[in-house]
Amino acid sequence: MYKWFIIRMLIMLTVAQAAAAWPVNAHAQPAAPQEKQPISHVFTQRFVLIDAGHGGIDGGTVHHGILEKDINLAIAQKLYLLLKSKGVPVILNRTGDYALSDDNRWSATRSRHRRDLAQRRQLSEELPISMFLSIHVNWAKSPSKRGPMVIHQAEGRSQALAFLIQQELETLAPSPHLPDTGSKYYLLRRVKQPAVIVETGFISNAKDRAMLTSRKGQSRIAERLCDAIIHYHTLYY
Repeated sequence: MYKWFIIRMLIMLTVAQAAAAWPVNAHAQPAAPQEKQPISHVFTQRFVLIDAGHGGIDGGTVHHGILEKDINLAIAQKLYLLLKSKGVPVILNRTGDYALSDDNRWSATRSRHRRDLAQRRQLSEELPISMFLSIHVNWAKSPSKRGPMVIHQAEGRSQALAFLIQQELETLAPSPHLPDTGSKYYLLRRVKQPAVIVETGFISNAKDRAMLTSRKGQSRIAERLCDAIIHYHTLYY
């Protein structure tokens, strides 16, 4: 619950240490006021920002007591560790079962849902990121509907990332769906960097559900996502 406070404190400590190490000239003239820099200037790398969908009071979609928020977090944590092991700079915005709206004490809106979304977007503003990857689970009335779906911004790099992810995930489960533009989604409209929403499968489908709820299945999904992210980085960085 206190990770935003910790991130800001680490940033302040980094800046303070840099200032303390700089030699002081007692006779120097006061420097002219400088334009305030965003806090991202203290970082030297662009991060993959993993957004674990839902959390806390917001369980997401549900099927016979199986909550989407738990699956999202499990896959996100596995993906985070995989990327870290390969030396990819990565940030995970939710490390436990809590609502990110609880961290948002700056937004004027009374809507918990809007505060939650705004808080997810805010981290992409505060840190230099290469992409925003939001992990979710799907649901449908028809139990036969299955497979991954990736939704992207109306922008070339986001579309390329979506197709790479879809291609990788379809090695695990066939899907009739092609990546699609999601202009109605707040995060896809407001995040400035390439962003995608990944529906990893349908919790309402027995085969997808078996994969989504098993450690082995979650690990395989994370591996495919990791491969797609690395492939994307070889193309654009």
